[in-house]
Amino acid sequence: MIGTMKRGVSLAVLASVALGAATAGASAQGMDALVEAAKKEGQLTTIALPHDWCNYGEMISGFKAKYGIAVNELNPDAGSADEIEAIKANQGNTGPQAPDVIDVGLSFGPQAKTDKLIQPYKVATWDEIPADAKDAEGYWYGDYYGVLTFEVNKDIVSEVPQDWPDLLKSDYANSVALAGDPRASAQAIQAVYAAGLSKMPDGSATQIADAGLDFFKQLNATGNFVPVIGKPASLAQGTTPIMIRWDYNALSSRDTLNGNPEVEVVVPKSGVLAGVYVQAISAYAPHPNAAKLWMEYIYSDEGQLTYLKGYCHPIRFNEMAKAGKIPQDLLDRLPPAASYEIAKFPSLDDQNAAKAEITTKWDGVVGANVQ
Repeated sequence: MIGTMKRGVSLAVLASVALGAATAGASAQGMDALVEAAKKEGQLTTIALPHDWCNYGEMISGFKAKYGIAVNELNPDAGSADEIEAIKANQGNTGPQAPDVIDVGLSFGPQAKTDKLIQPYKVATWDEIPADAKDAEGYWYGDYYGVLTFEVNKDIVSEVPQDWPDLLKSDYANSVALAGDPRASAQAIQAVYAAGLSKMPDGSATQIADAGLDFFKQLNATGNFVPVIGKPASLAQGTTPIMIRWDYNALSSRDTLNGNPEVEVVVPKSGVLAGVYVQAISAYAPHPNAAKLWMEYIYSDEGQLTYLKGYCHPIRFNEMAKAGKIPQDLLDRLPPAASYEIAKFPSLDDQNAAKAEITTKWDGVVGANVQ
């Protein structure tokens, strides 16, 4: 692993990686050294960060402007599984196809640690990240969360669905799409789980996942399910006039489309599922210092507020709110708090169980090849 890293990395950093010990977050003096080391590397390689997802466009431009470091963006539309595979495929490769950092669904973090694909690092604001949203050793930690919603093209859909059972109505023939492949995308996996949660709120994770698969089997059988990965363009064009997406993606898309077409974003009445995404640094990162600097940036007040501008609830939201660090105008742009009151945060074990059930059974139960 050490042999794959570029020159200019300090012996202390190399030692911490080799021993698997979490590097502590940068102090003021340490931050200067980290910035200098990152600038010597000259580049950060990201993957699966669409500019309209959680305001990553502004996040990336802000990082480049602040530190003068180039950002090489790989496959913005990749799913969490694709990010993991990119690390596996580029072990020992210091070229432009090797990601430095990943942003994946919560259930992908622990497995990446087990597979020794990521390295530990604790940011300066580590203590403000909730304990249940981070690995105690610093291998992965939550960066933001949201809930699954229906993003609806009102120019095509006259009666907007308000809950999961509504999607089965004949009104929505050839209309409903996921924003990812449920065999690989954390967002799509969670959408299937959310549909099951609406049918079996008190079931086990496996039961809820099976109920979700059954829901999509019905949706596919009725002809309502569109087996393509939905995107803002397909929503606007009418190919996928109803998309199941995280609230932050849907609300950002609504703003971007700016009434052309008119879009409504609905938090369903049942099966409101909250999902946490996590950050990690590749164990084989060609630019490990730039990766650590990126982590410091996105977990700083500036980075966390950048997420909030994109409708993502930053992981430090509660602590920042208590400290009065969140501008009122940002709070006013969020959906009503009542929409989130019934949201369920599945445990990591539940997510892992649901992920295994959904990814392995989708083809056999639903039989729709999403691509």
